[in-house]
Amino acid sequence: MPVVVVANPKGGVGKSTVATHIAGHFASQGHAVMLGDADRQQSSRLWLNLRPPAARPIQGWEVGDGKLARPPKGTTHVVIDTPAGLHGKELRALLESASKVVVPLSPSVFDIFATRAFLDELAGHHKTSGLPVAIVGNRVDPRTLAADQLQAFVKGLGLPVLGELRPTQNYVHLAARGLTVFDLAPARVERDLAQWAPITRWLDS
Repeated sequence: MPVVVVANPKGGVGKSTVATHIAGHFASQGHAVMLGDADRQQSSRLWLNLRPPAARPIQGWEVGDGKLARPPKGTTHVVIDTPAGLHGKELRALLESASKVVVPLSPSVFDIFATRAFLDELAGHHKTSGLPVAIVGNRVDPRTLAADQLQAFVKGLGLPVLGELRPTQNYVHLAARGLTVFDLAPARVERDLAQWAPITRWLDS
């Protein structure tokens, strides 16, 4: 059973947006999805509470102290949204449960430097355990200097960058309704689905 952990110790980089969209993608493929929220802010749980009954079902359950309870029978895919400041025993417990790790990363210089040690740790874990780890750029405008700084930073990490998500109000409006781009007619979010395509291919591989 795939268990995708979405992690970055820096707050405000879009972990919940990425986690809910990964869950939304899996649900759109007909999988039985559970979205676990280890973040004290419980943003993903709030999003689940906003999700309309007509949308493809995504189940939620609490994750305490970095420990994953056995999901209910029939669950095929699990996504874990993690808290800011994730480290130590809690991080190791989640990595032991994970089949893949996705790290959302914003182009802010502060976010980049705050995440460096964490990414180095994940790269080391990848080398010793083989756990797949990849980066998703979030709120990236390719026309900005910040986007150039992000590209320069990730080149030296030895971790793949799956794609970059643009800064758009689509994500804000969808979050307020418990939805993802995978819940809408493709023509309405064609540009965003194109940005998600390489990410979902990696998740499904």
